[in-house]
Amino acid sequence: MPFGEYPYTIDDKGRVVIPPAFRDFLDDGMVLTRGMEGCLYVFPSAEWKRIEEALIDLPLNDNSGRAWVRFFYSGASKVRLDNQGRASVPNTLRTFANLESEVMIAGAPKRLEVWNTDRWTASIAEIQAMPPAQDTLPEPLRRLVG
Repeated sequence: MPFGEYPYTIDDKGRVVIPPAFRDFLDDGMVLTRGMEGCLYVFPSAEWKRIEEALIDLPLNDNSGRAWVRFFYSGASKVRLDNQGRASVPNTLRTFANLESEVMIAGAPKRLEVWNTDRWTASIAEIQAMPPAQDTLPEPLRRLVG
């Protein structure tokens, strides 16, 4: 699993360097899509295939399922690293995540996240200032931080 956080810049052509520590994780290609809290999610191709299978199984008559597919799937873009380890981020995704120059690339279980640096800093500061109450944490996290 990828972990750590790495500050980078996105160039005027919309390319961002993927940190060397994360490149093996993405060696078979990747899919970029909209993430939660205004960041982008970067999934390795194999993980994206698993996600696609789950999305296919959502019933068409479920409003929230259709909305989630629309948000998550319609913004997706297949990407490969170039020879310098850069990924091209489509303009629609750059706009969504407000990626203009400084970005933070962070590891997460089964994915990477690409953040506008100001949003990243605010998100981390919010967690530090007010940790979530134990009863609002998912069960696996409650056991972990006990």
